Amino acid sequence: MKLVIYPPLDANRLHAVEDVCGDMLVINASDDEHALCEIVDADAFYGKITPQLLQTAQQLKWIQSPTASLEHYLFPELIQHPAVLTNMRGLFYDVIADHVLMFILMFCRGMHVYSRQQQRGEWNPLGGEQSRSNFDTGPGLISDMDRAHRQLAGLTVGILGVGSIGSEIAAHCHKMKMDVLAVDPYRTPEQPYISYLGGMDRTEELLNQSDFVVIAAPHTPETEGFFNFDRFRQMRDTAYLINIGRGAIVPLDDLRNALDNHEIAGAALDVAENEPLPQEDSLWRHPQVLITPHVAACSVEIPKRHLETLVENVRRFAHGEALLNITNKERWF
Repeated sequence: MKLVIYPPLDANRLHAVEDVCGDMLVINASDDEHALCEIVDADAFYGKITPQLLQTAQQLKWIQSPTASLEHYLFPELIQHPAVLTNMRGLFYDVIADHVLMFILMFCRGMHVYSRQQQRGEWNPLGGEQSRSNFDTGPGLISDMDRAHRQLAGLTVGILGVGSIGSEIAAHCHKMKMDVLAVDPYRTPEQPYISYLGGMDRTEELLNQSDFVVIAAPHTPETEGFFNFDRFRQMRDTAYLINIGRGAIVPLDDLRNALDNHEIAGAALDVAENEPLPQEDSLWRHPQVLITPHVAACSVEIPKRHLETLVENVRRFAHGEALLNITNKERWF
């Protein structure tokens, strides 16, 4: 058997792969010409497959994508090719869940307002300073300041997509005593931490009931443009949208309209329909919008997990065992 790697790996990662490959020959291709020459009789490929490489391969059985997302990786010939395609899903579950919880906490405790006030040197509590309890009365009555600052416990989060990331978001929110709802067309109802899990036919119900709606779905033909203005109208006008899935799922014109028409209270975006989000885009300056530049998956732990997944799949392929993360190429995940 033969595995071709291209672009080439550095020495340390290549050594880790070679340690588990058994009798399988490993070719760390140095350039396009080298990869094209070696892939002719290769059984497996890791890296960025191209139409030319795929057409040249005569006996390819397995392709490992270096990424979890596949919308940029797939092309018609690859979708139709009999080779099994695996991806790198399952690496980012906890760090992205941390990022979502940060967004939720910022909105609940007013940090989207206070961080901007800090830059101006303003002491201006939400609800108004005049409503602050004093030392004579104490906090015996609910004030406007109390109403303007929400506690996570008792709030409802609705999650669209409960793969490894969505499931971990559910676990994070459950630990904070939030109620968790979810929809996913490919999951069974038995999901810990989730009050109900239904198919996409329950999306409107989820949107009607959620204080926070989190998109944790991949970019697929079905999800592209899915969260349009009609979806925003189904949300509570006090609710927030959080998108850490893919930018193509949320048309930004529809988001702007929803914000301008007060269909929702605000939004947090780690991904955008067009990246980088243009500097002149009004969303940057919207007082009810939080934006991070596609960094929710950033952690020093991810490269370690990435290599572990690659090495384990090479080992499995070399020994004829079932592969991890087999994808459905037609569905893009």
